[in-house]
Amino acid sequence: MRYEQEYSSARMVNKRLVKDNLNKKLSGVCAGIAKYYDCPRIAIRIVAIAGLIMLPVATGVAYVVASILLPESKY
Repeated sequence: MRYEQEYSSARMVNKRLVKDNLNKKLSGVCAGIAKYYDCPRIAIRIVAIAGLIMLPVATGVAYVVASILLPESKY
């Protein structure tokens, strides 16, 4: 019975990776990723900036592609 309570929650079923319009700075990609993985937005933004410094082309292309492909949040 405990198995059903842990793994069949509605939150896990409806969890989608979307751009977060409420907490966005540029396009909402970092805020959407932070919301999906349930971690602080600032941590994801710091990782994105570090990636942009170390691998600027790959990170820049990945961010632009994610901003184009990820759907907008409806709320």
